[in-house]
Amino acid sequence: MMRNNAASISSSLLDWARAPWPFARIFGHVVIALWIWGAIALVDNLIQSYDPDYMARYSPKYFWGFVTTLKLVVISVSIGAVLSIPVAFGRMSRNRIFAGFSYCYVYFFRGTPLLAQIFLVYYGFGQFRPELQDMGLWWLFRDAWYCALLTFSLNTAAYQAEILRGAVQSVPRGQPEAAQALGLHKAVIFFRIVLPQALIVALRPYGNEIILMVKGSAIVSIVTVFDLMGETKRAFSQTYDFQMYIYAALFYLVVVELMRRLWDVFEDRLTHHLKRIPDPE
Repeated sequence: MMRNNAASISSSLLDWARAPWPFARIFGHVVIALWIWGAIALVDNLIQSYDPDYMARYSPKYFWGFVTTLKLVVISVSIGAVLSIPVAFGRMSRNRIFAGFSYCYVYFFRGTPLLAQIFLVYYGFGQFRPELQDMGLWWLFRDAWYCALLTFSLNTAAYQAEILRGAVQSVPRGQPEAAQALGLHKAVIFFRIVLPQALIVALRPYGNEIILMVKGSAIVSIVTVFDLMGETKRAFSQTYDFQMYIYAALFYLVVVELMRRLWDVFEDRLTHHLKRIPDPE
């Protein structure tokens, strides 16, 4: 009797858990309605406040600010990709000194905010101006653009090193061992067998890292680099129109969405041969 009661109670609880919950559905519809209402209100506000003279005056500045952002991201990601190779090998090395240095490098740049890093480079190294002048490096640290480029390159190198390390370690160990048994050189094994498979695994994380760099590049405006956000701040200081930041946010949204779709096409082209071929009927 007790077992039958327990079974019936358990069955009732399962039926209650599986049944649709009206409150959850209502709450979800309310949230969606609020989002739609906010989007409509935002678009309506932008349409009503549209000023052709304003757009003609500030659109070129937005464009050149975006060009500055794009240059910063492309160059820093490229330099970071080169720097990430020895760091990734250091993380996988059996040499304790090399592995320890690589670990500390990755730990610092992944564990501290990018904003703090750019402050340390731009303002921190400025405290050593006489020493940097003696070494002939003051030209690098006196310019906000080069400081931002150096900081972004070092930061993304740490993340790309972990992406590369994880991708290389995802390749089955049996493949390089079989290649060694055939007498192939280690360099040939790595560049012809391991690296192509690792890069396919790392495609999606690399795309995410590039998108994060685009969005994170907005902080360089704090150190007087006139990127997209820097031009937005300068335009706001002249007009005191908060819609400047709305336009900047929409610009970032469009750019990130375009980059995401282009990266999807690029990834699809490179991994097209890995898709399963349907069986003929």
